[in-house]
Amino acid sequence: MVTATALAPRLGMLLAASAEAEGFHKPSIDDFFPGALAFLNTPLEMNRIMMVRVIMTLLLVVIFSIGASRARLVPGRFQGALEMILDFVRVNIAEEIIGEKRAKPYTPILTVIFLGVLFMNISGVIPGLQIAGTSLVGMPIVFAVVSYIVFFAAGLKAHHGAGGFFKSQLLPAGVPPFLYILIAPIEFLSTFIMRPVTLTIRLLANMISGHLLLVLCFVSTNYLFFEISGWLKGLGVLTLGVGIAFVFFEMFVAVLQAYIFALLTAVYIDSSISSH
Repeated sequence: MVTATALAPRLGMLLAASAEAEGFHKPSIDDFFPGALAFLNTPLEMNRIMMVRVIMTLLLVVIFSIGASRARLVPGRFQGALEMILDFVRVNIAEEIIGEKRAKPYTPILTVIFLGVLFMNISGVIPGLQIAGTSLVGMPIVFAVVSYIVFFAAGLKAHHGAGGFFKSQLLPAGVPPFLYILIAPIEFLSTFIMRPVTLTIRLLANMISGHLLLVLCFVSTNYLFFEISGWLKGLGVLTLGVGIAFVFFEMFVAVLQAYIFALLTAVYIDSSISSH
């Protein structure tokens, strides 16, 4: 009698051999480095991911331009939805972290960061685009650099120059002076080096993993439904269900990562303008 333990390796070998024979193409990191689609051999050469970024940027501009042009004293559903998003950033991120009185100058840039990251993320579940604009390192770096510049600018302005700003970040109040030789390098590394790096990696890793999971589910579904025969075809129903579930989960992750990115930027701004 064949046991389940003995059957599992055979089933794995069967699937692997069948996949190789039928041409099953599993997702890989190559998905994130597509060939050029337009303006070949020019400085404006664009591949699929760059095209997605352009499309999502235009979509963001068009949506809020229409909302602004149709703004009324009594908002309709469309205007109300846009205002709800703007109020969410203003109240739940800017004012909640920085404070109601100090948040006003930084609310616009936090709104741009939140909406920019959100629109770049959400393209990963839009049919026809199907990859996040933030799934390649360039765009997360851009957002991280913007966050970093705002952090620096806010600190320099609040502390009236570089001296006061660096002192507030590297020499925390309440620490005995003889420990500064140990604390200052640690604070410099964590504040000025690791922050932009962690912002970039956190966003990039989540978008890469989400894309790979979605592609794996739907490529497997297509393979099981249309290329494989026998009882294994029924597994396509399972992979399809998991894929649909991951679509909704990826939408949640897209919003969550936009929120976290904007929230951390607000935290960094607050730390730069506060006296420690």
